[in-house]
Amino acid sequence: MSKRIPAANVRLKRAYDPAAAGDGIRVLVDRLWPRGVRKVDAAIDRWIKDVAPSTALRKWFGHDPDRWQEFRLRYTEEINEHRDLLDELRTLARAGRITLVFAAHDELHNDAVVLRDIVLG
Repeated sequence: MSKRIPAANVRLKRAYDPAAAGDGIRVLVDRLWPRGVRKVDAAIDRWIKDVAPSTALRKWFGHDPDRWQEFRLRYTEEINEHRDLLDELRTLARAGRITLVFAAHDELHNDAVVLRDIVLG
């Protein structure tokens, strides 16, 4: 079961960007639904809330790039407590393309970036 997941199988996309046929399975990885996005427009196949950072961690981070490295460490610790959800994402990614959908404006400093790295291992 340690089959390596191709990096191209795990993409990232903002919830505010239109869905595309090449997205594969679209997985919302935020705890909160993206503000102003209609469910029909989001084309989300799975919403895995518990894979998102805890509310306390999300508020502490506040998308402050100066806290990015510490956020990565703390979030990695949190997500490793949800091995079943990581396994689910890895299974989906081994089968084909998945897109981790997130709402953050900062496309470089958000939980989906960390989660992608963890899923790819």
